[in-house]
Amino acid sequence: MAAPKVAVVGAGVIGLSTAMCILETCPSCSVTVFSDQFSPNTTSDVAAGMLIPHTYPGTPIHVQKQWFKETFTYLFAISQSAEASEAGIHLVSGWQVFKNTPKEELPFWSDVVLGFRPMSKAELQKFPQHQFGQAFTTLKCDCPPYLLWLEKRLKATGVQMYTRKVADLWELHSEYNVVVNCAGIGAHQLVGDKELFPVRGQVLKVHAPWVKNFIRNGDGLTYIYPGIHRVTLGGTREVESWSLSPDPGTTKDIFDRCCSLEPSLRRAQDIKVKVGLRPSRWCVRLEREVLSQGGVKLPVVHNYGHGAGGFSVHRGTAKEAACLVGECIAALQVSSSKAKL
Repeated sequence: MAAPKVAVVGAGVIGLSTAMCILETCPSCSVTVFSDQFSPNTTSDVAAGMLIPHTYPGTPIHVQKQWFKETFTYLFAISQSAEASEAGIHLVSGWQVFKNTPKEELPFWSDVVLGFRPMSKAELQKFPQHQFGQAFTTLKCDCPPYLLWLEKRLKATGVQMYTRKVADLWELHSEYNVVVNCAGIGAHQLVGDKELFPVRGQVLKVHAPWVKNFIRNGDGLTYIYPGIHRVTLGGTREVESWSLSPDPGTTKDIFDRCCSLEPSLRRAQDIKVKVGLRPSRWCVRLEREVLSQGGVKLPVVHNYGHGAGGFSVHRGTAKEAACLVGECIAALQVSSSKAKL
């Protein structure tokens, strides 16, 4: 069998990372990325890119922890390298605060992030409305820099990238041996996944260079995440809302909530509003499937449905998807050698 040809659909953090992992695990492959949007116009560009895991009810915790650990280890190495500033990856310390003590004082990821501990009474004085808190150091990926860094690395290894809306995976079958579906919320139409739904997120990107620590409310709805150039203020979780138009009332609400946690933000300048649709489902869809049409078979690997947690697990799920692509290629090689016999 000639060098296997793999098409990846989607160029957000999941699509680009999956393309990278396929090249690493199967260097003989030729990989092409198709997407109707590239950075800075992807959903990933709206995300804050903080490594604080979201929990997927339908995915075993040990699997989620493994995905997070692999992602954290990978990004930590970049943060310690000369590539860190170009890739937009940096360590950030801060606090997660709760109005009431949570049932689970030690989340499953507490031993993966750095220096996780309960907040002291003195620290909690900064947050008079809150009774309990956790302090830790984690990683943040700034977008678009991180996506552009991934694109640059892929192009350097010969990956082709095309701006094209793929309406049906079968469009790619005549030219590619395996198709990888990383279409995010686009998978709703692309593969008719009725379990996938949008959770609308509106955030503000502001200039407030004095804010150095992240602050996150325990419910995950209100957060302040400092990046290299801008601070991300959030947020919203509007289930089944497809609107990409910023809502001025929501902007004011987010700003007021964040200022109640960090009053100095009242002086923040150059406020930009961004909206993205998180591709959410009960669990990440990470599996192989063989589509067949009139006796013709098309091996597909799905890797989408990461909801609010894509950045926290992107590298772990990409590695797993790349292994599934390897299995598809091995199966094709077996069937092609049988055909020759």
